[in-house]
Amino acid sequence: MTRLTVHIDGGARGNPGPAGWGALIQADGGEPVELRGTLPHATNNVAEYSGLLAALEWCRDYGARKVHIKSDSLLLVQQMRGVYKVKNAGLKPLHGRARLLAHEIGSVTFEHVRREHNADADRLANAAMDEAEATADPVADDATPES
Repeated sequence: MTRLTVHIDGGARGNPGPAGWGALIQADGGEPVELRGTLPHATNNVAEYSGLLAALEWCRDYGARKVHIKSDSLLLVQQMRGVYKVKNAGLKPLHGRARLLAHEIGSVTFEHVRREHNADADRLANAAMDEAEATADPVADDATPES
């Protein structure tokens, strides 16, 4: 049985603001798979969970039974381990979905890593945030009448 290692990251410019997430999925000895996605307006924590959900869905669809998640979000890692409670109402459904996906996979473990050990996921998340910013509705500069 192949074990997958997944690095995830998410962020928002403005928090909340244009957001994105990235995930790098690596099977033992295999080629890495890169995932990323944009969110038009979200918080850092929502973006982190969105990356986790996308990675877990990919792993489940791939047929993985053992997944090791590495994230630089201590909040996400500790919430998924059950150490921290999920108090934010906006995160509760995302956390619940992540727990369900983890159960469907079988064995999912979580590890907190320093940001410098999560560089590939960070790169993907930043590229997604760049895309989200580029497609965001600009604030109208001509909203005030000229004299």
